[in-house]
Order: sequence, then C-alpha cells, then structure tokens
Amino acid sequence: MRRKSITQNNKMTKHISLEDVKADARYLRLLAEKFPTISSAATEIINLEAILSLPKGTEHFLSDLHGESTAFTHVLKNASGVIRRKVDEVFGMTMREADKNELCTLIYYPEEKLKLVRETEKDLDDWYRITLHQVVEVARVVSVKYSRSKVRKLLTEDFAYVIEELLHESVTEADRQDYYNAIINSIVDINRADELIVAICNLIHALVIDTLHIVGDIFDRGPGAGKIMELLCNYHDFDIQWGNHDIEWMGAAAGNAALIATVLRVSIRYANVETLEEGYSINLLPLATLAIDTYGNDPCTQFLTKDFENNPRLKRSAMLMARMHKAISIIQFKLEGQIIKRHPEYHMDDRLLLDKIDPEKGTIRIGDKVYPLTDTYLPSIDWNDPYKLCPGEQIVMDQLLHSFRHSERLQKHLRCLYQHGSLFLTRNNCLLYHAAIPLNGDGSFKEVEVRGKKYKGRELMENIDQVIREAYFAPVGTALRNDSLDYMWYLWCGADSPLYHKDKMTTFERYFIADKETYKEVKGAYYVRANEKETCARILEEFGLDPKKSRIINGHTPVRTLKGETPVRAGGMRLVIDGGFSKPYHETTGIAGYTLIYNSHGIQLVEHESFETKEKAIREGTDIHSRVQLEEFKYHRMLVRDTDRGHELEEQILNLQKLLMAYRHGVIKEKV
Repeated sequence: MRRKSITQNNKMTKHISLEDVKADARYLRLLAEKFPTISSAATEIINLEAILSLPKGTEHFLSDLHGESTAFTHVLKNASGVIRRKVDEVFGMTMREADKNELCTLIYYPEEKLKLVRETEKDLDDWYRITLHQVVEVARVVSVKYSRSKVRKLLTEDFAYVIEELLHESVTEADRQDYYNAIINSIVDINRADELIVAICNLIHALVIDTLHIVGDIFDRGPGAGKIMELLCNYHDFDIQWGNHDIEWMGAAAGNAALIATVLRVSIRYANVETLEEGYSINLLPLATLAIDTYGNDPCTQFLTKDFENNPRLKRSAMLMARMHKAISIIQFKLEGQIIKRHPEYHMDDRLLLDKIDPEKGTIRIGDKVYPLTDTYLPSIDWNDPYKLCPGEQIVMDQLLHSFRHSERLQKHLRCLYQHGSLFLTRNNCLLYHAAIPLNGDGSFKEVEVRGKKYKGRELMENIDQVIREAYFAPVGTALRNDSLDYMWYLWCGADSPLYHKDKMTTFERYFIADKETYKEVKGAYYVRANEKETCARILEEFGLDPKKSRIINGHTPVRTLKGETPVRAGGMRLVIDGGFSKPYHETTGIAGYTLIYNSHGIQLVEHESFETKEKAIREGTDIHSRVQLEEFKYHRMLVRDTDRGHELEEQILNLQKLLMAYRHGVIKEKV
C-alpha cells in the first residue's frame, strides 16, 4: 500500500509537462517567495515525503460535554486512558502500580502534584532526577510518530533545546549517558526541575492528542462551559461541530432575544447561573427585581430549581430562583410567539399557545383537547395581545441583550466557536455532525425550506451553515442578519432542524400541564432510519465518502446502556458517542461519557465511569476508570499518507516539483 502511493507520486512527477508549469507560473511565482532556490524547494519535498511516511496522529472525538468542565479536563489530561497505557508500555513490570499511579497523576496535573511533592518528599533532588528520567521516557515514546519539527513547535521556548537533547540522546551508550545525566543534574542544581517537568508533561498532553473533535453541545446544564471554551480556545488543534445547545448560546450571544431568554431559563432550571454571572458577567439583577415585583407572592411551585433540596446553597435562594425562572419562562414564550408570527414558513403555529389559554377558566386548548393549567397566576400577560412584552419585561430584555452583546469573554468564545466550528465535517473517512440529517419516512433525504428555497442532504447542511454565519457576521440591524437570527431559534427547536429533528419542543406543556401525554416529542425519521446500513451508506455517499471504509459519528442522543443500548449502530457504520458527560444523565446512561480514539492502528471506543474530584486525583492518584468497548484495528498501520492531511501534502509536493521544473527551465529564476 505504501509503495504503491510512492510509485503513484513518482509517476505523477514524470507526467508534469513544461506546459503545465507555464500555465501555473503565476501561482508558482507566489510559491517561489517561500522557496526561492532549487535547494530550498528540494529540501521541502524531502521533508514532506518523510512526513507522509510517519504514522497518522491520534484523533480524539468527544460529544455532549454540557458544561462538565472537571470531567472533560481530566479526560484531556489522561487522554482517555492513553497516557496510563503508555506508562505501562514503557515501564511494564519494572515499576510498582502505586508508582505508576503517582507518575500518571504527575503527568496529568504537574503544577498541583509538584506542590504536594515539595511538601512531603524528604530527598527532593533525588526525586527530581528519577522523575525527570521517567517523564522523558514517556515523552520519547509518544513523540516517535511525529517529525522533529512538529515536536519542536510544541515546545516552550525556555526548554526547547534541553527537551530536544533529552528526547533524542541515547541513554544506552556509555559515552552519551554521562552527557544525558549531566543535563538532568544541571537542571536540578539550578532549581529549574519543576519548570522542566511541567514543560515535558505539557508536551506529552499535546502529543497524545494530535487533533480533538468536539461533536457538539459544549453548553448547558453543567457549570463549566466557559472553562471548557477557554481551554479549547487555547488548544493546539481542534474543531467543533455545532450542537443544538451551542446554537442556543451562539444565537443568544449574537443577539436573538428569544434564545437569550432560553439560555437564562435553562441555566436557572439547572442551577447554573454561575456560568452566566461569574463566567460571562451577565447581570441578573434586573431579572431578579422583575421576578420579585411580579411574582413576589407566588409560590412558583412548578419552577423550583432541580435538586434544590439537596443543595444548601440553592435551598437558601430557592424561592428567588423559582420566581426568576417563571419570569424568564413567560418572557421566552412571548418572544417565541413573536418569531413564529413573523415566519409562517416555519409551520409552527401549533406552538402558539398563550392565545389558547382561557384565563377565566384556567384552561388551555391544544388541538381538540382542553387541559387545566397547573399554574394560573399570569399577571404579566395582556390577554388582548398575549405575545407582547409588558414594559418591565421589555426593560429587562433590553438590559440582558446589552449584557450578552458586550460580554467580552462571551464574545471571544463566540468568535472561537465560529472560527473552529461548522455544522458538519468530513475528516479521514469520518462524517461528523451533532444530531441528524433530515430524512423522509422511507429514508430518502427530506427537502427543507431555507429562505424560500428547498434543499436536502449535503446542500441543506451547507446552506444552513451559511445562515448560521450570517447571523453573526452580517451587518447589525439588516434584514439579512435579523432573518438569520430568527432562523437560529428555529434550529434550536424546529421540526426540520438537523440539530433537533423532532415534531415539537414541549417546554410549555411540561411547566403548565399535568397530563404527561402532552410532553411527547416525536423524533424524526432519521433516528430510526440511521440505524440501517442502507441509510448510512446513502448519507456517506451524499457527503462524498466511501461507505465501505467510512463511518458517521454523532452525539445528541444519550446512549442508555442500562437499557441495553449500544453506541455502535448500523453494523458499525454509525457511532453515537453521547455517553452522558452531564451528571443528570448518569442514572439513565449508567456511564459518564465516551471518547472515540482514532489512531494509526485503528479505532477504539472508550467508555468512562464518573470522575470524582481533581483534588482526590492529585492526592490519592485516582483516575477515571475507562473501558475499551470497541476495538477495530487495521491490517497495516495507517500513515499520514493515508489521511486527508496526507493528500494535501501530496498536492504541495506536486506544486514544489513544478517549481523545481520552473527553476530548471528558466520559467522562474532563483533568488540566490
């Protein structure tokens, strides 16, 4: 396989004609600015050819983080168990299990563990010397699949030279062992061992995860979405496929009032206001004031924050939170009604419910049935115009809109989501999207209207991606931006949204109607049909992938392992990797998340148990217990040449070969 690829490349070189070179002369002159001589171009070709022969880097796929920053951070720190396996590989039976645990903890949390070691270790210099040897050995093993230039780019400037020397020096040759030990001893003697250990551990983190894919839903429920975004914005290589909860926050940050109300409602419901107040400096005082003024004597029983009875902090403010919850919920229903009225093409008139309430009888008509309301105290609704905000509500929303649009940290994270995000991604024979591709009942692609035109399949996803970007980048106040912002709300809860794909979102019913039959949300055809091989093959072909060697990777729907569900669907053609990072799902799923690992040997699906605390991990050496549920190893090791990146490098090599010919035939002159 490898020889064939190289041979094909050589044949390609032979077929480059002088006419081809002359036709591309304009581009080649630009390339010549970077490679001004035959020697520099030839050196780059040799370098790229060498890179093509290296094993592919390791890709990690995670989904549905839902603000669980502590568990997510630890999964990155331990690379879903990869670092522990590397430690076992390096030290085998020559190191006790307890010592391996200590070494792994040091690699995961070097600054914190070093502080603890300094407090407890009696012979610190000796510990430094032994530990430096150990972390260098682990770094050496995880760096072998990368070029020296790539490793060099990941090194901190202070220790770049030292780490390179340690990684590439032989410790088995007697004449070099003294040199190696001299470096270690010198570092310890000048009191730089802590900094060097941290630098090496950070290098290990960067090398064990070459690329990180987040398949949607960073936000909601958990308290650490801002921390996750801050970590990602500084990560070496990652991408995001937007989920419905990401779109909810993106639309809010871009200025959609209904989604701002939704973000607040969900955050208060799950006692997650710290993300808003501490993470993004969103001022909730105006909402609190409105809630007290409007619902000060209302018990707001239906709006009590989840699990408040088991949380002393929440118990103290339970009534205020419940009143704020009710106030923002009513505002949300009003604003959603305004969007539905503006857009009859959304076909969501059945979600206009406020005008179906009979305030005298305390009932609501849905379809041909009438239900009693569980809460009839609705003083802010004008029954002559039920979707109009009252003056107090309008003031609150104006202030919240200003807070969201002018939160420096939120806007930074929004730009990061746009820069590194997309609705879908094809990478190395994998098709990534968060939830669904709208399908008809027979499994064919469903036509969906977007801005007056109908699209389906890949074309639909591409056009929706464009609308999402225009909701932020189109000029403020223009019809294009306003229309796109409204569509962001539709993506959150619309029946034909690829991020939702259910017939309705029954939020109102869950708050105001006791009959649970009204809570039902019927899933779209995708959630049944995408478990079939034929449908998955059709989807993969639509996105230009070969079904025989490609797969779909989804999140969005938690895999209920306790009920016998499996993340492996359609005979392995589709993998659903939402394992329940969010704590509210743990009782349902029975686990605490999945990581899909795609390295040069093949694919592993790693199943995680719940993570306790970072402090316990540091002090006691505890770790997330992970099990490899699926292993799919290829017959030969996958090289960079076999990846999408490899194809890009081969194209660069071809252009460099054209540049060499241009130099040798005088089409372009060298700049010696």
